[in-house]
Amino acid sequence: MSLSDILTSQIISQGPMRLDSYMTTCLLHPEHGYYTTRTPFGAAGDFITAPEISQMFGELVGLSLAQAWLNQGAPKPFSLVELGPGRGTLMADALRACSSVAGFVDAADIILLEASPALRAIQGKALTGFAPQWIDTIEDLPKQSTFFIANEFFDALPIRQFVRDGANWRERQVGLQDGALAFGLGPTQPQPALMHRIEDTKDGDLIEDCAAAAPILSILCERIKAYGGAGLVFDYGDWRTLGDTLQAIQNHAPADPLAAPGHADLTAHVDFEALLHASASCTPSRITPQGVFLERLGITPRAQALAQTLSGEALETHVAAHRRLTHPQEMGNLFKVFGIVPEGKPMLPGLDI
Repeated sequence: MSLSDILTSQIISQGPMRLDSYMTTCLLHPEHGYYTTRTPFGAAGDFITAPEISQMFGELVGLSLAQAWLNQGAPKPFSLVELGPGRGTLMADALRACSSVAGFVDAADIILLEASPALRAIQGKALTGFAPQWIDTIEDLPKQSTFFIANEFFDALPIRQFVRDGANWRERQVGLQDGALAFGLGPTQPQPALMHRIEDTKDGDLIEDCAAAAPILSILCERIKAYGGAGLVFDYGDWRTLGDTLQAIQNHAPADPLAAPGHADLTAHVDFEALLHASASCTPSRITPQGVFLERLGITPRAQALAQTLSGEALETHVAAHRRLTHPQEMGNLFKVFGIVPEGKPMLPGLDI
């Protein structure tokens, strides 16, 4: 039985399902889920993230965190955390670069928040020699100084969608039409948590809400406030969401989110307003374009240094990678970053302007 069959049977017996439930099932079903059955990253997968494009990304991110660690007195031990670490490439590159920072790697308890058993196995191989630990929920983090990275993590969390109807809302759901999965709308109901969106929407507007994001970031900020630390969040999105941003990616191309459950990645734009509000117990930086952040950290001199050892196709690939990470028409403006530090502590390098 396919995941589509399972979902169809569930809808027949229980009625239309919320979009967040649909996304969770598609991504994490134990037998048919997208992340539990495959390795989606890289050229052979469905999409490529910044760490897979070039080692420079992980190196600079790691060194920014390492400087924040030094700025806070080099606490030992500390948690070096990555949320949704993919194939472990970012963490491996960060640790390699940070091996030049005396004491950093030795003091780090490397902790990975990862739900997929298949990806955990790949991450373990990428981080051979570093003894990473895995956690199932953010509540499992040790109560100690915490430095974290979240690269394209929040966009993969399940969302709900609502269409405004006067002062109330109708929730977008997944049901059946002529036996196939189809989107529909639930009954008109009040949504107290969305009262603030009345001011910037009109009847018929669709907005999105990711209830899972704020609690995760709040717990991270509680650790940082209590024990010290810092964080970097990279993702694509905007200040509040407006319109349908749910997208499916399969074989590096857009796909129908309902066409092949479990066979495509599902993501949605991040609401940076909600993330910054969840960070309020600490000091968040300004939201900054990824390209600007990387340039401030010296990605161009690093790219030029690496280029000296390359030629031919390898050099062309390297130049293209630098452009893809930083150019405004590629990932440079589409992806944004903000940092988090305890109140009164220096902001992370690259975001301290």
